[in-house]
Amino acid sequence: MQQPQRGPASQPTTQVVVVDDQEVVRAGFAALLDTQPDLTVVGTAADGVEAVSVCRAGRPDVVLMDVRMPTMDGIQATRRITAVADPPRVLMLTTFDLDEHVYDALVAGASGFLLKDVTAERLFDAVRVVAAGEALLAPSVTRRLIGEFTRLRPRPAGPELGALTPRETDVLRLIAEGLSNAEIAGRLVVGEETVKTHVSRVLRKLDLRDRAQAVVLAYESGLVIPRVDGR
Repeated sequence: MQQPQRGPASQPTTQVVVVDDQEVVRAGFAALLDTQPDLTVVGTAADGVEAVSVCRAGRPDVVLMDVRMPTMDGIQATRRITAVADPPRVLMLTTFDLDEHVYDALVAGASGFLLKDVTAERLFDAVRVVAAGEALLAPSVTRRLIGEFTRLRPRPAGPELGALTPRETDVLRLIAEGLSNAEIAGRLVVGEETVKTHVSRVLRKLDLRDRAQAVVLAYESGLVIPRVDGR
């Protein structure tokens, strides 16, 4: 396990754990992330059991988590890792852009997902965005994925959205469409700080951890209706 490094201004780095059963993939992601002064890999794991142990010991900010692994898969590991107080953000790694296991992982507590053939810059941006809790990763693909599987599966009893104001409901709907805070601000013709306030209130009122859970909830509650083609 590497010791956390500090940037030139002694700013704390975002600490990351990389989990994948393929050593080449695991080492490759770790090496890439360690090239960034604001990102530090504090541990790696080859399966879900090891991932849970490493995260308990290292308390990372972000976990890059493979979906399919032996012993314990990424979904079970995500459920355990996010069950603690102040859990790390989990970013799922998958080979497929339409993988039902990723939907299950989002429901289990993951904050988003990323394809394994991602570019280095996209990887860096994804980790930073998830660490900040500001947006769902790969929104167009995630929206299609969630839409497809909520359309095919029986819808669970919808949560009560009555606690939201009309404007907060609009914000939740736009979050589910994959819009960033800046894009929501432009759509509603309000300031970005106002949008941030609305997003915080939506998450607090609905007892949601982050925007990924908000997207899932918006579909499962029927607030957003999946398209027939899943896009």
